[in-house]
Amino acid sequence: MSNEKNTTTATPSPNFVRAIVESDIASGTHARTGMPSVITRFPPEPNGYLHVGHAKSICLNFGLARDYQGRCHLRFDDTNPEKEDQEYVDTIMDSVKWLGFTWEQGGQEYLHYASDYFDQLYAMAEYLIQNGKAYVDSQSAEDMSRNRGNFGTPGTNSPFRNRPVEESLQIFRDMKAGKYKDGEHVLRAKMSEDAMASPIMTNRDPALYRIRHAHHHRTGDKWCIYPMYDYTHPISDALENITHSLCTLEFQDHRPFYDWLVDTLADGGFFERPVPRQYEFARLNLTYVVTSKRKLRQLVDTGVVNGWDDPRMPTIVGLRRRGYTPESIQLFCERIGVSKADGWIDMSTLEGSLRDDLDPKAPRAVAVLRPLKLIVDNFPEGETVDCSAPVHPHHPEWGTRSFPFSRELWIEQEDFMEVPAKGYHRFYPPIDDKPGSRVRLKYGFVAECTGFDKDADGNVTAVHVNYFPDSKSGTPGADTYKVKGNITWVSATHALDAEVRLYDRLFLDPQPDGGGKDFMSVLNPNALETVTAYLEPGLAQAAPDQRFQFERHGYFVADRVDSAPDKPVFNRVTTLKDSWGK
Repeated sequence: MSNEKNTTTATPSPNFVRAIVESDIASGTHARTGMPSVITRFPPEPNGYLHVGHAKSICLNFGLARDYQGRCHLRFDDTNPEKEDQEYVDTIMDSVKWLGFTWEQGGQEYLHYASDYFDQLYAMAEYLIQNGKAYVDSQSAEDMSRNRGNFGTPGTNSPFRNRPVEESLQIFRDMKAGKYKDGEHVLRAKMSEDAMASPIMTNRDPALYRIRHAHHHRTGDKWCIYPMYDYTHPISDALENITHSLCTLEFQDHRPFYDWLVDTLADGGFFERPVPRQYEFARLNLTYVVTSKRKLRQLVDTGVVNGWDDPRMPTIVGLRRRGYTPESIQLFCERIGVSKADGWIDMSTLEGSLRDDLDPKAPRAVAVLRPLKLIVDNFPEGETVDCSAPVHPHHPEWGTRSFPFSRELWIEQEDFMEVPAKGYHRFYPPIDDKPGSRVRLKYGFVAECTGFDKDADGNVTAVHVNYFPDSKSGTPGADTYKVKGNITWVSATHALDAEVRLYDRLFLDPQPDGGGKDFMSVLNPNALETVTAYLEPGLAQAAPDQRFQFERHGYFVADRVDSAPDKPVFNRVTTLKDSWGK
């Protein structure tokens, strides 16, 4: 079998983000001595596994840095210690690398954590308090929520909003020293005197710090106050000299606070201008999947799937185990582009990118998934004839593979009908005075059906045929036999037994959690079917993660966890054509 090689390339598609970047490069907006004009970042929270939506962000941020000779930072937003774990850090790093990207450049590693900046974040918070830009609010969570108002009602100023600077500063320091319980106080920003009347809810004195007596996976018990994401993210961007801070549309209303914060702190001398700017793009909405971390966790916790890397999951580890390639996901992300408008991308687009990537580089093989015995009555018992086929029909340089033809073969159950339907060109028995059908056993011989066996329940257990010795594929006599049927087979004596997992879409509804639906009620009961299949013997040497096209059936991969030489396990990556719903 040939080694895989990538023959699929993706041309970067035009989009509004690239237009902004190119305009900024041309005008020198972010020009700084000794630094690239494009510095992006991918900032995941280490509280779960990355999914296909994150893959879009990874490809966008790292792809821009690659295409414009910049760099992309990997930064963990680890400000919520109760939900974070080193396990998630490790799998996120592994997923980014697997997708083909790196945060290393010029011998330097641009790997960061928000917790790297906790001391600086705290100092900046004191600066905001001292300059009347922040205050400690001591309302209860219920009062704070009620006084915040809603989209149709302005908020009400906290009774602590005009608390003296010195008092807020002392309480904040006491919060840091652990003198208060969780929820007793919150540090809030004061963007303007009338901020609580802003039509943008996120401008209404957003929270900057909360008390959390929780152990942090990196800083231990040093801190009992933790900064909020909306406070941490802009400052981290500025400290790392990020030029283009790209996020999804739900953060559009957060941009005024982002701009206010980095401008205010730049005025305070905490970092130099130009400061970063935030740009929003539409998140990936992919049909037949859910990407909510909470819902994905529910699928895992309730046993609907077998872990985060279950091949039915839209997580990157799940897609990887399913058999997706990094190149196919990059190709998909290029094809869907980047826009400002929310919309749905059909799953067939992702599957089509996968097929286009695998077709030129996946070696071919034969597998019988639903076996039926075929007995060649006029072939000598105990003898074999070697048959051969190309490893890949479009790569003759990859060579050929060989497999034996014998008296007993396995064929697909669908390749025999006792009473043939109109237009059926596979095996069927003699009917009335007409002989049975003639079919070519692909890469082998033409055979004519002579009869079949049934068990006591009326099930067909074997099909009998006679073969024509001068009809072997590739020999001069083969051309004299004109048949319409051409089916795959494997020798029953030499076939490799294998567990094959036939994966399909996890949900029956294209928007499983849309419109208030319970996503658990639209699970696809046929999302996984496990069969014992028979494979051509050469697949015994398949390495974990090696992909093949099983002729007629689709693309399959040797499972990276469970497959072993003495017990092969293959996952169906995707079918040859989009047959969903047919």
